[in-house]
Amino acid sequence: MTTKFDPKVLLTNNVYALKNYCDSLTSYSRYKTREVMVGSVGIGGNNPIRIQSMTTTDTMDTKATVEQSIRMIEAGCELVRITAPSIKEAKNLEVIKKELRAAGFDTPLIADIHFTPNAAEMAARLIEKVRVNPGNYIDRKRFDFIEYDDTTYQAEIDRIRERFTPLVKICKEYGTAMRIGTNHGSLSDRIMSRFGDTPLGMVESALEFVRICRDENYHNIVLSMKASNTQVMVEAYRLLVSKMTEEGMDYPLHLGVTEAGGGEDGRVKSALGIGALLEDGLGDTIRVSLTEDPEFEAPVAIALADRYKNRSGHAEIPAIETNPLDPFNYNRRESFQLLNIGGSSVPVVVTDLSQEDLSDPASLAPVGYFYDEPTDKWNMNDTACDYFYLGENLPGFDLPHGSRGIYDYSFWKKLDSKERALPLLAKAEYLEENDPELLFKCLSISLPELDENTIAKLKDDAYTIILLRTDNTHGMAEQRRFFFRLIEEGIKNPVILQRDYTGISEENFLLWPSTDFGGLLIDGFGDGVFVTLNRSKNATGNENPTLHTKPHTPNPLTTHHSPLTTETVNRILFGILQAARVRTSKTEYIACPSCGRTLFDLQETTEMIRKRTSHLKGVKIAIMGCIVNGPGEMADADYGYVGSGPGKITLYRGKEVVTKAIATEFAVDKLIDLIREDGNWVEPIGI
Repeated sequence: MTTKFDPKVLLTNNVYALKNYCDSLTSYSRYKTREVMVGSVGIGGNNPIRIQSMTTTDTMDTKATVEQSIRMIEAGCELVRITAPSIKEAKNLEVIKKELRAAGFDTPLIADIHFTPNAAEMAARLIEKVRVNPGNYIDRKRFDFIEYDDTTYQAEIDRIRERFTPLVKICKEYGTAMRIGTNHGSLSDRIMSRFGDTPLGMVESALEFVRICRDENYHNIVLSMKASNTQVMVEAYRLLVSKMTEEGMDYPLHLGVTEAGGGEDGRVKSALGIGALLEDGLGDTIRVSLTEDPEFEAPVAIALADRYKNRSGHAEIPAIETNPLDPFNYNRRESFQLLNIGGSSVPVVVTDLSQEDLSDPASLAPVGYFYDEPTDKWNMNDTACDYFYLGENLPGFDLPHGSRGIYDYSFWKKLDSKERALPLLAKAEYLEENDPELLFKCLSISLPELDENTIAKLKDDAYTIILLRTDNTHGMAEQRRFFFRLIEEGIKNPVILQRDYTGISEENFLLWPSTDFGGLLIDGFGDGVFVTLNRSKNATGNENPTLHTKPHTPNPLTTHHSPLTTETVNRILFGILQAARVRTSKTEYIACPSCGRTLFDLQETTEMIRKRTSHLKGVKIAIMGCIVNGPGEMADADYGYVGSGPGKITLYRGKEVVTKAIATEFAVDKLIDLIREDGNWVEPIGI
């Protein structure tokens, strides 16, 4: 009799059903893990969140690797990772280490290992830490389904133990730390066959190796659960903590969203996944993976970590006895639909135009609406906002059909025409109003204002959209607690998440809303997003006003500074919804950050592909420098562009190889031909 585990059964019958994955969902504290020493740098325990990144140079090019490592260290990296795809690169790590020490840098080095146990065993004798990927360190991924019974599966574990134990013993002898790093894109066929392509499969893939380490009394271990899908990544880390608690483990967590891409999209996606975990106190070291030079990664990670240095002093949030949420599976909160908000509708975007000059229809162009005067018609793009918050700002023209303005209640009552106009009521106005003609309306409220009178009225009110505010430093948790209360009370009104970011820099605006909104959206909370800010104030007033350091190559995000405009806010809000996997408005790129294994210029190629395909809404394209995670991540993409040899590219449709060994100069054209062949190509507007 064969056995294939059903994760749903597992979630029902053991500790996972307890939903425990952090100290508290309402009171911030760092989840306490054991201290693991990497050279002189401690990870976990009482140490601060450590920052690291990975070189992109050829490891055999000692000079280039040392120079890039120094730039990374000067940008804030406390640990530097270097790929060692074979034993010759592993040996050269000793030379690189000596050169760095001679230059006055004692930063610990990490060897990145995938397919070569002998390279790992060599590196473990030479430097401070090795990273192994349990999905391909001993096993291989061929997308084969294999039937196992308990006996044959145990035989596979015994085989892994025999191959992996020598490395464990070397690390123990030399005091070398180890990261056991699972990648969603490289789960082995064995794991896929038994646990499926799931967060549970990711967790078990790592813990099989950890249990071998424990049997050898080796505990200098850090764990990671990386994925390009932010929902999968967050669920996997939570599940890992729950499972570690069950088995009496307390190993530090390395956080990262793999293949996040570059520029705005890479920062938004990284902040959303990493930030959702940091909000609950999880995470001991961070690597932000961007398709850029690695010295631009550390400042982003530092900005994310710095938000939590003083978080524990936040205003009190009522505790909960029972978590109504399943933190290991995405389920959108049940709500009824009002207009196009809630229910099965995608989350909406509300844009603040209360301070804009709205005398001319052209004023709506930055938020996706374009007026054609000869035909008296409006056109819109895929990132046209759904609602305009206008406050007391009356446009000098009729709003586009299908859109609506939200006005402050006192101003709304004075409008001559209330067509496509929604009133926004404060709590006192909401409780006092009894106008029988007032149907669809918005209620602005925060958790501290949610009293019994408001709850009673909401229970009988099927026409109110909630705009949920927070002024709490621990705002994501406070807003989440509001949702818990709605669920407890059986209130199903749709909820739009609102945050104020007055004074924020453009760089931090990529990170903070991504974390604050993303942590809720990933759990199915929120039927829309809404940001307010006062653009008349200086936009560099917050801590970490910029995210760049001394560049040797232009940073695509920070080289050109611009004010935080309405267009920027609108664009980033749509990016957050896409990164959270709740609304698609543009092409998605799953692009690795490059390393010494990369077989082409990843930044240049990604930009070239982006320029030619960025108009293909909803199409997912993976761009991988080598095959380490390529085929696996391709399973989550529509098309894959993978380096398969010097000057050679292999194209994928999903996880299936379509064409091998295409010359690089023809590969992008062939990719577009493949998209055309599938009927997914449309010509760009204006071409």
